[in-house]
Amino acid sequence: MRKRLLTLAAAAGLLAASVVVPAAPAMAAPTFKVPFKCGQAWSGQTRTNHSPAYSIDFNRTDDLGDPVVASAPGTVDRVTDLGGTSYGKYVRINHGNGYTTYYAHLNGFNVSVGQSVGYGRVIGYVGSTGGSTGPHLHYEQRLNGNDIQIRFNGALALYWGTKTYTSDNGCSSGAGSGTVNTSGTALTVRSGPGTGYTAVGTVADGTRVTIYCQTTGTSVTGTYGTSSIWDRIGSGRYIADAYVHTGYDGFIPNVPRC
Repeated sequence: MRKRLLTLAAAAGLLAASVVVPAAPAMAAPTFKVPFKCGQAWSGQTRTNHSPAYSIDFNRTDDLGDPVVASAPGTVDRVTDLGGTSYGKYVRINHGNGYTTYYAHLNGFNVSVGQSVGYGRVIGYVGSTGGSTGPHLHYEQRLNGNDIQIRFNGALALYWGTKTYTSDNGCSSGAGSGTVNTSGTALTVRSGPGTGYTAVGTVADGTRVTIYCQTTGTSVTGTYGTSSIWDRIGSGRYIADAYVHTGYDGFIPNVPRC
């Protein structure tokens, strides 16, 4: 693979005597997928002298102009052209809970700021803009502005070296639906899959919701018995499946795991 270089630019805690402060639950990360269309195989390179260090450069034969897709649902919050420096043309997607992804050196854009995107949504095209020496996609995952080691479907990317990644991004509709049933009380929406996560809103009894993925978390006893399944109904928005009528006793077939 051709070598590309990109140049970009302890919290202290106090605990009062005899007071125990419970640790805040970690915010749930999205299920990130390879940022290319379903079934495509791409060579991804990581190296210690890359900037930022945990980013991946993706290549395949004759990749100039190939579509780049959103690696997880979110909202586009930056569509920028830095000209012949740095990222060049790039897109940033906000996935909630402090998580963002960057897609740099694009040849062109296919989204605008404020647009909601889901798995498999084309956001731009592979290019060689900015500080690039050849067509490729520079890809990052960040948490609260800091670059983090990249994971696809929860599995850590290879550090350091080159690996072939095959995309399952957008291979299925990836969504189900259900109806909230709380016998009149609004259902609390949490920032993650459990009662220990921050409340970020409510859903009214009788609301029909889209379920983008499901995962396990705190066990809850609700209208439909006791269940540890939680349904993600938006970016950083989870509800207990025990209060949702989906037509299935357990996970919904063909809906992905978060």
